[in-house]
Amino acid sequence: MRVAIAGAGAVGRSIATELITGNHDVMLIERDSKQFEPHTVEQAEWVLADACELSSLEDAQLHTCDVVIAATGDDKVNLVVSLLAKTEFAVRRVVARVNSPHNEWLFTEAWGVDVAVSTPRVLAAMVEEAVSIGGLVQLLTLRQGQANLVELTLPEDTELAGTPVRDVDLPRDAALVAILRGGRVIVPQADDPLEGGDELLFVASGNVEGEIRKAFGS
Repeated sequence: MRVAIAGAGAVGRSIATELITGNHDVMLIERDSKQFEPHTVEQAEWVLADACELSSLEDAQLHTCDVVIAATGDDKVNLVVSLLAKTEFAVRRVVARVNSPHNEWLFTEAWGVDVAVSTPRVLAAMVEEAVSIGGLVQLLTLRQGQANLVELTLPEDTELAGTPVRDVDLPRDAALVAILRGGRVIVPQADDPLEGGDELLFVASGNVEGEIRKAFGS
């Protein structure tokens, strides 16, 4: 997969390194010459250009990318990059970094954003997830708010211990996609029993999250 990352700061470089480890082809686009440091991620293709300029993206052949990640520290830049990637280059998947929670409402399909990742929200969710037992924690918003990745940790003394996954009355627009148990990642099957302490990951529309809580007695 070919991925373009706008913004080669600490965040952009870290994302690039992770993607390269996964054998993806990565291009970093950076407009600040002070942050243009190809030696920091040598396996990536580096482009010194302004990702908000259409001509620069054309020269970088953005149309060859499967994914664009707008990862700068400026929300205005990330929105412009997202819009250009989607409308001018028909990039299949656009992921945008949200720096300020006040701007999160802008990162929608109208601006070409498929997935908005709010740094403050993710950090808050990680803290909440670490201390929350029995409560539903929203980890990530998908497809412009049409669905969320949410997590629920079962209490150790849960009454659902031993209950097969098929017997849990989940709402229609929710799917249990993984169970984290003792360092293992389990793709749940119908006959798999739940256990106390299980961390359950769901993909669900926002309007059914209350029904998920009810299904697990929280």
